[in-house]
Amino acid sequence: MNKRLLIFFLGSSVFLFFVVFSYLVHKDLFTQIDFDMTVKLQDNISRRFDGIFSFFSEVGSFEPVTIFLLILLLIRRKLKGILVLVLYGVFHLIEIYGKVFVNHFPPPEFMLRTERLIEFPQFHIRTENSYPSGHAGRALFVSLILMLLIGDSKKIPKTMKLFIFGALTVYDIVMLVSRVYLGEHWFSDVMGGSFLGAGLALIGIIAL
Repeated sequence: MNKRLLIFFLGSSVFLFFVVFSYLVHKDLFTQIDFDMTVKLQDNISRRFDGIFSFFSEVGSFEPVTIFLLILLLIRRKLKGILVLVLYGVFHLIEIYGKVFVNHFPPPEFMLRTERLIEFPQFHIRTENSYPSGHAGRALFVSLILMLLIGDSKKIPKTMKLFIFGALTVYDIVMLVSRVYLGEHWFSDVMGGSFLGAGLALIGIIAL
């Protein structure tokens, strides 16, 4: 089977898993796991990391990620790249739907540790619910798009590719951990956002 077609089917499967996972979140199956995960992270990570994790929170906001993605696609100069932007837009539409219709309240105020470093215009989504995490989804979406592009490049040495893949993986892990540690999202919010972002990014292989 063609490699790109295989990745496309993998992305479709991940997206379907997101749908099933969202139903389970809506049924409150992860309530205890969510609370325990937040408590464990906040108990075992020093408050000295609040600023670092908050910085990642700002980097992963809608505005800088969108600008980065637009620049990346402009550099590519491929008309099919518009489909990636469409999928990116679909991600945010589904995020809005989830935060309106999936009854899943965010962590309580006493768990919040975010430090506001930069005040971007408020284009990101604010609702009473927290599922799925937009930061987690955007991180996985952009990272996988970059990995797919770099993996196909014949101009980048293999060692450099491995270094970039490693750096992107570390970025994603820190981003996902930070959302839970800072008390911005529950573990299930982060996992749902990750499945959604990863699924749509892998589906986007047909446009790269």
